[in-house]
This record gives sequence, structure tokens and C-alpha cells, in this order.
Amino acid sequence: MEGIACTLNNLWHKPLFFYIYIVRKFFVLTRLKILILTALFVSSPFIQAQDIEAYKQRIANSSDPQEKLIAMDSVIKWTRRTDVDTFAQYSLAYIELAKEMDSIEAAARKLINVSYTLTNIKNEPHKILTLIDGILARKYKIKDSYILGSLHLKRGAANYRLDLEQSIVDYQNAIENYSEKDSIYIADAHLFSGQAYSNLGKFVPAGESYKKAYEYFESLKDYEYMYYARQGVTAMFSMNGFYQKAKEEREKNIEKIVELNLEHHLVTTYYNQALDYEKQGNQKLYLENLLKAEEAIYAVPEGKVNNTNKIYVYSNLVEYYADRGATEKAKEYLDILEKITDPETGDLVNISMHNFAKANYHYALGDYDVALNFAKKKLEAAEKLKFEEDILSSHKLLAKIYAAKNDYKNAFNSKKTYNNIKDSIFNKTTSNTLAYYQTLYETEKKENELIEKNTSIQLLERDNQSAKRRLLYISILLVSIFGMIILYRNRMRINNKKLLQEKFSQELLVSQEEERKRISKDLHDGLGQRLLLIKNNVIKNEDPDTKALVETAIEEVRAISRNLHPFQLQELGITKAIETTIDQIDENTTLFISSEIDNIDNLFNKKQEVNLYRIVQESLSNILKHAKAEAGKVVITRESQVVKLVIRDNGIGFDFSEKLQNRRSLGLKTLLERTKFLKGNMRINSKKNHGTILEFQFPIA
Repeated sequence: MEGIACTLNNLWHKPLFFYIYIVRKFFVLTRLKILILTALFVSSPFIQAQDIEAYKQRIANSSDPQEKLIAMDSVIKWTRRTDVDTFAQYSLAYIELAKEMDSIEAAARKLINVSYTLTNIKNEPHKILTLIDGILARKYKIKDSYILGSLHLKRGAANYRLDLEQSIVDYQNAIENYSEKDSIYIADAHLFSGQAYSNLGKFVPAGESYKKAYEYFESLKDYEYMYYARQGVTAMFSMNGFYQKAKEEREKNIEKIVELNLEHHLVTTYYNQALDYEKQGNQKLYLENLLKAEEAIYAVPEGKVNNTNKIYVYSNLVEYYADRGATEKAKEYLDILEKITDPETGDLVNISMHNFAKANYHYALGDYDVALNFAKKKLEAAEKLKFEEDILSSHKLLAKIYAAKNDYKNAFNSKKTYNNIKDSIFNKTTSNTLAYYQTLYETEKKENELIEKNTSIQLLERDNQSAKRRLLYISILLVSIFGMIILYRNRMRINNKKLLQEKFSQELLVSQEEERKRISKDLHDGLGQRLLLIKNNVIKNEDPDTKALVETAIEEVRAISRNLHPFQLQELGITKAIETTIDQIDENTTLFISSEIDNIDNLFNKKQEVNLYRIVQESLSNILKHAKAEAGKVVITRESQVVKLVIRDNGIGFDFSEKLQNRRSLGLKTLLERTKFLKGNMRINSKKNHGTILEFQFPIA
């Protein structure tokens, strides 16, 4: 689903996203017309083949150009879905007659209408370029921005098969000629530009184009096409051998598909992942993802998944089982394939896949002559489409069949052609891989310097082929070295930044404790002492009410002082201090809390003990404030080299990642910083409505 006609560069091992987007886009633009025509066809018994012939006769016999145009338009409408050749023939005749009548906009509209058929089905992109250039020569007569923009868009689709650099220029011209009301088509142009840039190995502009397309679709609230834009980025990585990155992107896409209720797109996502695994030689995961794609077909209502998606999935399943001699299983999928494939279709992609499946099946049965016939038909379709990897797979299949027939001469020729094409594809992939890493390098250098270097490289390549190869190897080495240096520097910078942050956080915690200690001491020694004097004076004056108020104030000051700094650590030790805190919570709150605490006195220095105490205190405070728990438990276990702390509750639980990313949620971040201060590890196991378990492990110094 990755772009209309312009994307059909290589579908056999290219993500299925490319082709389905083309078909879907084509039918979205014409769906209303098709529905109207279908209704007329069903309701009127007079619209038959003889009526089309009558229109043809009227065209042949009439001398009135306007009457001819009307009759041609009728033939075009009624043959569009049933007779590709007639549809194309009369569309071209309409265009020429409209140009003669100086009806340039009418000619342009018909040209836009027929361009998909000529470019993708009849494989005549050169003809489209000639026709469009003829119309654009008189573009001063065209006032409609949609027509002007679409002419450039269709020109880009034709050039996508011929000249990727020029197709990018065409898409840019389309963007410039469309107006604001044509934003959906501007989004398409950005999407197709991304695909062209990607195939050229220009990943930075490819990513920018996909991003712009995504933003346009997002502003239009067209969530399905937003997904297409994201898929474009995924395909960019997959096509150029970055399989792990493509897998990561697909996992994100699957989440988005489910979120937007676009489950019918899971078919293409799993299918594309299967192709990547096949390229990597992982047959187990290849089959696993094909079967996931099959499951996705049946998981959505009938009609939601395009037939082309199904044909791709079932054809590959036929091949998989046929290769392993499981002919009964292969036959099951071939039968399904036969039911959904229209034998009269003019779609060369579907023809190629259908013949591929039948060739593999008959090869598995030992019907080599039948298999050879289907394999040749597959090759014929692939060569018409100029799909390089499809042609590659055709020659591989032919070599296998010829060898089985003991026709070693043809087997050798097919194998030789296969190896030549494979080397060509490998060189392109290698070139694109180099381009990707070169892109990383370009971000660190001035553009002008790189232009000069690239120009010098190109001149050297023209001078001497051997020098070109040496230069390529040197360039790869330099880019790799620079890449490693950049990655190393970035890693060091990130590590240093992380260390500085940790140091700052630890110093902040120490400073905070010192300040708390100072304030606590001031409260206890200053305000606390004054309150005691006031209490004594009140006792002398025998004022019981005031005495009670002063005693309450004293207790509050003492509580604040204890919370600010746990003096009981020095007085009682860390073990007793924690037990006292737990007892206070158990006695003064509705939370039932139990404990199992080993003696951990003198295992940590004073600063570490404060942080350990704070971890327990803050964890229990979080339970009281947020957990809505009825019970909790604290377990401290001393082992040979570590101290383990486990705090659990039966409260409402929470989403850890969500809380950690919430800027207002400082509790978890503070616990993490204190754990780092103690050089320990923290683990949180929490589910909503299933309670929370906090596990800490601290090394003993």
C-alpha cells in the first residue's frame, strides 16, 4: 500500500503495502462512479454489449465532434471495469479529439482517468509521458488547480518506472500546482516522493516527505492514510536491508492499527514481516508470520481485505508447502486462490502470483511440463512489469524445473540469469546501505564539503573503473570509521550526561537531607523549646485549654521534626527506626501493616542509612496516599552480599511506565534516585486492581 502507480517498482519481494495502496487509491477516487454505473447496469436490461457496439457505430458514422465525444464517453464508462483494451483505446481517441476541439481541460481529465491503466496495467509509461507533455504545452488553457497538479502527479507515476530523480521533480511540481483545497492530493504527492527518495537511498528527504504526508493526513483526520505514511517509513528500512529497524517500526504500526480499528491492515503488516524473515533465511518465522497474515484475513468481515492481499498470502503458502512436499496442504491453499482470482483479470501482478503458485504446486507433483508452462507465464508477466525481484524468482523457478526435466542447458541459462540479477540487486542494496550510513555522516558535516567530495568521487569513477572500486572501499571504510567515532562520541556524551545527572541527583538528595536536618534541629531546639516554656507558664496559670493546645503544638512540631530528619537513626539504629515507623503507621492509620525485618545495623554508612530509611518511608507514604490498600507488608532480608527490601500492598495498583513519564509523579523518580545512590536495583510489579510489589536490592559495602 505504498503509493499509486509510481510504487510498482518491485512487488514480488517488496512490501505488499505498495500495491494495495495503489489499488485502494484508484478505487476510492472512482467508487461513487462505479456504484452509480453498477446500479444502472443492474436496473436496466437494455445496457448490453450491443449497446456499446451501437455507441461505437455512432462514433464511426457521426461527423459531429461533440456527438462523437458523448458517444466515446459512454464507451469509456461502460468498458472501464470490463475491457481494459477498449477503455484505453477510446480514452486515447477522446483525448485527441478533445485537443482538436481545443477542449484542453476535458482532454486532461480523461488523461488523468486513463493514466493508471496505461502505466500499471498496460505497462506504457512512455506513452503517458508523451500525452501529458502535450497537454502541459497548453497548460495556459487550464484553470483548475486539481487538473494541473494531477497531470504532474500522473507524470511522476510514469517516471517512477523510468527515472526516479525525475519522478521526484514531477511530484514537487504537483505539490506546487495544487491549491489548498487539494490537500488530499498534496499528501499523496509527499507520500510518493518519500517512496522515490527511499528507492534512491536518500533517507533524510524520504523521511521528511513521509512526515509531511503524515501531517497532511492527520489534519484531514484520515487515519488510514496516516497509517500508510507510517508504513512508508517501515518499507524504506525493509527494502534496504535494515530488517531489525523495520521490525521495530512494524511493531509500532501494529499498536496503531489496533488503536485506530484498522485490523484489516494486519494482513499486509504480517505478510511484509514474513518476507523479511524469508530474506534472512528464517523459514520458521517466515511461515509463522504468513499464518498470522492468514488469520488476520478471517478476523475481519468479508470484503474488508483486498483480494490482492489474499492472493499474495495464499500464493506464498502454496510455495512453502509445495517446496516441502506437503502437496495436500498446498492444494488446499491453491483451491482458495483459484476461487478469489479472476482468470480474465488484466492485472499483471495477480497473474504473476497466480502462475507462481500453480507452477510450484505442479512441480511438487512432478508435472514438470505443466509447471514449466506456468513458470514461463509468470516470467512473461514479471518482464512486462519490469519487477526485478519477480523476474529473479521466475528464473530461479525455471532453473529448478529445467533441471528436473534434465534440460541442463536451459537450466544453466536460467541459473546464470538468476545470478546476474541477484548480483545487481545485491549491489543496489549495498549502495543503499552505504547511503544510509553516509547520511549519518552528512549530519555532522557541511553540505558544501560533501558536495565537493561526491563530485570528486564521481569524476574519479569516470576516469578509471578500478579506481572507482578502490574509492568505494575506502569510502565505506571512512564512513564506517566516522560512524564509529560519532557513535562513540555520542555514547560518551550520553554516559557523561547520565553520570552528571546521577551525581547532581545524589548531591541534591544529600543537600536536601542536610537542609531537613538543619530545619528539624531548629524546630526541635528553637520552636520546641519555646513551646515548652509556654507550656510551663500555662501550667503555672492553671489554664487547661491552653495547655492542651500547646501540647498539641509541641507534638506537631516533634512530628514535623521527625519527618524532616529521622534522629531515631542515631538513637535507635536503622533496623529499630524502620520498625518504629511501621508501628506508628499501623497504630495511627486504617492500614494493617506487618513486617519481617532482619537486623541490618552497621551495614551501611550514615548517608546510606538515611536514604534506605527514606525509601521505606516514601514507599509507605505512597501506599497511604494513593494505593487505597487495606493491608501491606515490609520484608527486609540480610544475605551474604546484599540486603533485600520488599514492600507490598493489596491496593488498586498503577501503570509503572505511565507514572514514570508523568512529570507530576515525583515519588517514583525519587525512589529511583535514592536506589541509585545506594548502588542498588529497583523492580516494580504492579497491575491495576491487583496491588503493587516494590523490590529493592542493595549491595553491602
